[in-house]
Amino acid sequence: MKTRTFWGGWLALSMALAACTPAATPTAGVATSAGGGLSDLGGRTIRIAVENAYNPFNYIDEATGKGVGYDYDLFADVCKRLNCKAEFVTTSWDTIVAVMGGTSSADTFDVAADGITITDERAQHVDFSTPYIALQQQLLVRADESRFTDAASAKAIAGLKYGAQPGTTNYDLTAETFGEGNIQAFDQYGLIVQALINGDIDAMLIDNVAGEGYIGANPDKLKLIGEPLSSEELGFAFPKGSDLVAPINAALAAMKADGSLDALYAKWFPSN
Repeated sequence: MKTRTFWGGWLALSMALAACTPAATPTAGVATSAGGGLSDLGGRTIRIAVENAYNPFNYIDEATGKGVGYDYDLFADVCKRLNCKAEFVTTSWDTIVAVMGGTSSADTFDVAADGITITDERAQHVDFSTPYIALQQQLLVRADESRFTDAASAKAIAGLKYGAQPGTTNYDLTAETFGEGNIQAFDQYGLIVQALINGDIDAMLIDNVAGEGYIGANPDKLKLIGEPLSSEELGFAFPKGSDLVAPINAALAAMKADGSLDALYAKWFPSN
């Protein structure tokens, strides 16, 4: 894993988050609280779109059958601060992509989580929160992989298959790096990881923080290799003009200031 490499970028990003996030301003349906500078949402229900298939951001705990993960814990904390209720809506990635692409409205949810990379193209159709995690894309392979050690040596081997989920930046980078003809598409990341473990594909590009989560859930079966191929930032996506952007940005800044974001990262992305 590359947790330490990532951690330095996260510290720099999170310092900027605390320093640069604008204070919440009153908008329709959002009242400013008397204390702490945070908004009081008056018990409002916030519908949060997740796939429940992107460990460790959001997934179903097999023991309980309930959704858990970084996104669940983060919004539980946010809603304690803003006096709101977090309601998680299981949504396909295709639906989230359609909203970010401007081909569908977000009438079924108020904000999308799910480890969404902030891009200029997506920002034309949605409003993003301030970044809450910086990440890098790396190759995830089986733990016993010895044929290649990075992207360059993998490209030198003909016939390798790479798993990817359409509509993601991971898919785009996989196509750019290895050629779209070498991609086997899957609807969910969990399915790609399982195909990798089963030997149905040879590798996949994945956000390093998510890769760490899958490695933790599959001890001795997976590993990240090679240097990072890209650097990105994640944010929550809102319908354009949403009155929730400023309050949630302010809550994120408060969580950074008191160490809550760092504690959540340590819980869900532990260093090996």
